[in-house]
Amino acid sequence: MEDHPLIQTPGEVEALAESLRRERIVAVDTEADSFFHYYDKLCLLQIGTRQGSYLIDPLALSEQGLAPLEPILSDPDVRKVFHAAEYDLYILQRYGGIKVRNLFDTMISAQLLGYPAVGLAALVERHFGVTLSKDQQRTDWSRRPLRSAQVEYAISDVRYLIELASLLEKELRRKQRLHWAQREFETLEERAWPKRDFDKKGYLRIKGAKQLSPKGLAVLRELYLVRDKRARQIDRPPFKVLGNGTLLELARRPPSSRRSLLDRKGITELVARRFGPEILDAVLRGTEGPEHPQLERKPAAPARRRLDRRGEARLEHLKRWRGRRAGELAIDPGVFSPNAALEEIAGAAPKSVADLERLEHVKGWWVEEFADEVLQDLAEAEKESASKSAAGNGPDGGSRGRRRRGSRGARSR
Repeated sequence: MEDHPLIQTPGEVEALAESLRRERIVAVDTEADSFFHYYDKLCLLQIGTRQGSYLIDPLALSEQGLAPLEPILSDPDVRKVFHAAEYDLYILQRYGGIKVRNLFDTMISAQLLGYPAVGLAALVERHFGVTLSKDQQRTDWSRRPLRSAQVEYAISDVRYLIELASLLEKELRRKQRLHWAQREFETLEERAWPKRDFDKKGYLRIKGAKQLSPKGLAVLRELYLVRDKRARQIDRPPFKVLGNGTLLELARRPPSSRRSLLDRKGITELVARRFGPEILDAVLRGTEGPEHPQLERKPAAPARRRLDRRGEARLEHLKRWRGRRAGELAIDPGVFSPNAALEEIAGAAPKSVADLERLEHVKGWWVEEFADEVLQDLAEAEKESASKSAAGNGPDGGSRGRRRRGSRGARSR
């Protein structure tokens, strides 16, 4: 294994930044510790070039420790290659205020090319015949010193990216999809990354929560809040303090004593000893306090559920077109055009390219490429609906026509 010492001092970061100024393309990856700590942090930054790969240790640096690298990462004339860039971009911006420019994402590229498997290991094996180890995916990157297996895993995440990007770009160009990818990359670059604040109503998203009684919801709320408080205190992810399933079970059958607490799934002797009193106090607050307010019954939000019968007909027409077109392009239908986009189109019934461009879920490159086909398909769907309606069998006229004829048999079916 090659020797890859950690870059841990400001001087070493400056020296690396100076050498990177000569590069026109670099590979980038990050490692964080969200699986092990409440406050996830950037633990490792990997940089790959054609000359070699480097590991930077943000934990040994100050908050501004990556500042010398910011001009390279934000330089629109230097390509930055990532694989599945979304979380990397988020954590780089949060940690160092770094906005990456001139991005190339190998996962997005593989999706647009219709690859059946788009993970980095699958792509490396497909193009280079190399099997990457996956055994460090859940490792604690905040621990020092790093083990040799961790170093090799981290380096392998950038070692192949530059050559892989070159191969994928050629394939995208050959299939005339490079523009699609570039527009996707630009969207990622411009994305705003909000702060991840604690949501005090997050307990309502726990599966099964909305089936609880008002009293059960009150208990669940108190348990959810006390779990978060405890997780902050010991710097552990909340799910490692108590799982959602355990919270739900405690809310369904609130324990009244330490002994009954131990009967609940997910409560070990260790948990009961260290955290039991807080759990029981939370249960008591939930059971003896005011009942949880009645949950609001919000109207169904998805556009699909708001479609009238003509809209439903348009949607089915669009799905058939998508299936046929995605098959011709050998691309996953959901990548080609997600359901949310088709449902929005079906509901809006756009009549022009400008109408399509105004839709929230419809991507700009997709409009540029497929607008004429979509508008033609919608026109055909409208003709079919009108024809069926005129014949008394369509979305608007069929049932009324049958009722006018007084056909009991038609109603009974």
